[in-house]
Amino acid sequence: MNLELIPNNTLITNSPEEGRQLAMKMARLIIKASQPDGEVREKLRNIYANDAAMLIAIGQTVASEFATIAAANNYWR
Repeated sequence: MNLELIPNNTLITNSPEEGRQLAMKMARLIIKASQPDGEVREKLRNIYANDAAMLIAIGQTVASEFATIAAANNYWR
């Protein structure tokens, strides 16, 4: 499997909204890279979708990605 983990090979975005969308995409890509079997991911989706702790962990992952993207964009100043 050959995944592009940083879409278009850049963290630079035009706005914080685009940065947040990129962070969410990057979080999804790391899940796909960590578990490349789509059938397994599909089976696990119901488990984490109903587990508050796992949903919080997903939010933390996106927040970490967003912090990196925001820094790369000089916080859109």
